Amino acid sequence: MALKSFNPTSPARRSMTVIKNDELADKRPEKSLTEPLPQKAGRNNQGRMTMRNRGGGHKKLYRKIDFKRRKDGIVGTVTALEYDPNRSANIALVVYEDGEKTYIVAPVGLKTGETVLSGPDAEIRPGHCLPLNNIPVGTIIHNIELIPGKGAQLARSAGCSAELSAKEGKMALIKLPSGEVRLVQSVCRATVGAAGNAEWGTIRWGNAGRMRHRGITPHVRGKAMNPNDHPHGGGEGRAPIGRRKSGPVSATGVKAIGYKTRKSKKPSDKLIIRKRGAK
Repeated sequence: MALKSFNPTSPARRSMTVIKNDELADKRPEKSLTEPLPQKAGRNNQGRMTMRNRGGGHKKLYRKIDFKRRKDGIVGTVTALEYDPNRSANIALVVYEDGEKTYIVAPVGLKTGETVLSGPDAEIRPGHCLPLNNIPVGTIIHNIELIPGKGAQLARSAGCSAELSAKEGKMALIKLPSGEVRLVQSVCRATVGAAGNAEWGTIRWGNAGRMRHRGITPHVRGKAMNPNDHPHGGGEGRAPIGRRKSGPVSATGVKAIGYKTRKSKKPSDKLIIRKRGAK
C-alpha cells in the first residue's frame, strides 16, 4: 500500500494523490451483505438541513459490517480485502466454517487467506476479537464496545487504535486516539490491532471534482455572504467579521472557536478519567 502521485498535467494533478493497494479485490461486493443506501444530503428525519455543504455524490451500496463479532469458537477465513465507500478503513470478507459470510473492518497486517477467531479463547493476533478481560494490558486494540452486546463504537476509522492501559475490577482503562482516557466495562469486546488503511489521512484530494464524488459541495465563506444569509455577512468590500464580543460563529449563531458543545452533565462523564485535549 502506497500513495500514488501524478505528473503535473494540470494544476489539480500536481497535488493529487491516491492510495494504491494491490491487495484489494477487484470485484463487486457480496450481494447478501449489501443493502440500498438512500441519499440524505445532510438532512434529518424531518427533511431539515442539519449539515451544510452536503449533497450529490456517487451512488453507493451499504456494506453490512459485523461489529458485534459473536461467532465464538468458529474459525473464519479471509477470502478478500475490499474497498468500502462508506468508511475510511477497508473491509475484509470472512467466510466461517459453517458457511456464513460477514464483513469486518480490516486491521493492519490482515491478509487474504488468513483466519480470524472470536471469543475468550482466541489468540492475541490482529483481527481476533476478545473481551477486554482476556486481552493483556498494553495491547493495541480497535473496534471497542461501550455497551456489552451493542457492537463496536470506538476506534473504527482508518489507522485508528486505542491502548488497553489497565484493568480495575470490572472495568478496563483505555487510552483513546483523541488522548481521552476512560473506563469501559471489561466484558465489552475489542479487536486486536489497529484499523488498516492508515494512509487515508494523508490523501490530497486535488480538485473539487473528487470532493463532489464524495458528496461534498462547495463551501462559501460567511463573510462573502449577505447579512441575511450569515452573521458574518454584509459590509462594503472585504469587510472583517466584526464580532468582537462573541467572536466567529456558525451560520446558525453557534460560537465557532473554543466553544464546548458537550453536555455539562452527561452521564458518561463519570467514566472519563482524563478528557481529550487536557494538559
